[in-house]
Amino acid sequence: MTGTSPAVDRRRFFHLAGGAAVAAATGSALGAAAAPGAATAVTTIGTAPAAPSVLLKAPGSASAAEIPLPPLPEQLEGGTVAPPSRTVPAPREAPEIEALLEEEPLPDVLPFEFNRDGYTAALEIPEHMMPWRDRATKWENVTPDTQHTYLDEAGVIQYRPDWDVPGYDQPVTQIQFGLGCVTSYRSEQDPTRKALFLTRAKAQAGRLLETRVEARGAWYFPYPFDFTHTTHSGVDYRAPWYSGMAQGEAISLFIQLSELDDVTEDERLLYLAAADRAFASLLRADDGTPWAVNRNSAGYLWIQEYPGNEPGTGDYTYNGMVFAMFGLWDYIRATGNELAAALFDGCCTTIDRYFPLLRNERWISFYCQTHRIPTASYHQHHINLFRQLHWQTGGPRFARMTDQLTDDYPSPNTPTGATIAFAAGTHTLYRFDTDADGDYVASKDDEELEKKTVTFARATQAPANKRRRIHNRGIYYRINAGAYTGWWIGEYYPNTYLIGEYLATVCHPNRTLTFPAAKQVTCYLVGTDGKLASPRTVSFTNPSNAPFDRRSIVNGRAMYRIAGGSLTGYWVWAGDITTDGR
Repeated sequence: MTGTSPAVDRRRFFHLAGGAAVAAATGSALGAAAAPGAATAVTTIGTAPAAPSVLLKAPGSASAAEIPLPPLPEQLEGGTVAPPSRTVPAPREAPEIEALLEEEPLPDVLPFEFNRDGYTAALEIPEHMMPWRDRATKWENVTPDTQHTYLDEAGVIQYRPDWDVPGYDQPVTQIQFGLGCVTSYRSEQDPTRKALFLTRAKAQAGRLLETRVEARGAWYFPYPFDFTHTTHSGVDYRAPWYSGMAQGEAISLFIQLSELDDVTEDERLLYLAAADRAFASLLRADDGTPWAVNRNSAGYLWIQEYPGNEPGTGDYTYNGMVFAMFGLWDYIRATGNELAAALFDGCCTTIDRYFPLLRNERWISFYCQTHRIPTASYHQHHINLFRQLHWQTGGPRFARMTDQLTDDYPSPNTPTGATIAFAAGTHTLYRFDTDADGDYVASKDDEELEKKTVTFARATQAPANKRRRIHNRGIYYRINAGAYTGWWIGEYYPNTYLIGEYLATVCHPNRTLTFPAAKQVTCYLVGTDGKLASPRTVSFTNPSNAPFDRRSIVNGRAMYRIAGGSLTGYWVWAGDITTDGR
């Protein structure tokens, strides 16, 4: 549950009334219904479970067909953590509200001018689409004890390089753990569990307050260990060092904690003041230290996950910037602050502008702009983060980018019971050089090892446990039972396709598709068996628009679900229409 935050002293800030960006699209489609196709006899090769219902619901609000959420990234992965080689700031007491009001004024101007395209924060979105609502901490993880994480005596999560090595405060790990506990607190019904989730979240916020570094009229949250990345030159830090990702995420933690019913009034005021001071760090340029934001030579704003040792330098990391932007969105929603709105616009403009450098067409996207290293785990994060930017701006461009990333390198694992349909006829099967599970290995590079043709006299099915892009090829399925276990077959509708809906993206607000003029287009419903049904063929004299609320891979093709007019609920193939966001 959430409550209304009390008014606090923000007289130094200009306020901007919050509002939602809403796109409305209407359309109509007329056409005579065609008779469904005749039933076809089907045999099965291997032991293929029945295909699951396309609308089967998983726990929560998401559909079982939706794009799977990857584990949270580990910010220190691929690097070396070492004890601090110089003195780090000693912990201090949490600040008093009265003292905060007497400190130097908060920044009230932008750090510099930067390019803006007019993006606004869409604030009226469903609760489950808001930042971090998809990242609940599971009850079994509320007291972590793993190779790299554990709780200290105060209940604060610590990062350790290995089991027998002392741990350190790591701001991003603490913030993300705290935000996960806040999300779980909101939905937990058991009072004891609910209380512990809140205790854990408050402990993380408390440690940030104790370790804060006050500089340049802002609060910064230091990393108290040395860190060198193995492959990213320039990420070579001596403690204390700082990250724009932590600065932005801290805003989210403080804002979201302030909105919970079970925090005291003093805690609420403290968290709001802390959010103000964390936000102030994003209003300080790279002309002093510490710093987290800069403007590149083309005039675009960046929040640097890994700021360089020299002004204006950094890794230009995409995922870290977007995670930090979620803090700006939370801050705008809570305060209506004009400066935060300007920064959010600038960040969205930057991500839009540099998407072509993030994207690695028909393959894994690049982790950062400086090193351009394709990283499979972060590609799935990019898909999820761009989908959230679509929700948080209401703009279709980020949704289209989500579609492109999904098609470039889709999440490879199929749902339990996934089944491939084979049309009668001849098919070519392949063996590729992968790991034992069928996943990509750079040293093997999906080399073709063997191929053969098989002929089926009638329509056939087989179970599959992978659907992924093979490097320098198309999308393939990996058969996981029967005579062809371990063989791959290319996706090609209607000859071979995965039955049902897969990798769904929910649109909010609805997007718009356009039927071309004077072209016959067939639309379909999707039956409970996952197959296309009730086809309707339509044609329009002039281009005709219709809203759609969902984009998925349906029976091996990208399709859109129409959400208005006489074709409501029907799916149309992407190749037959055009969509917004171009």
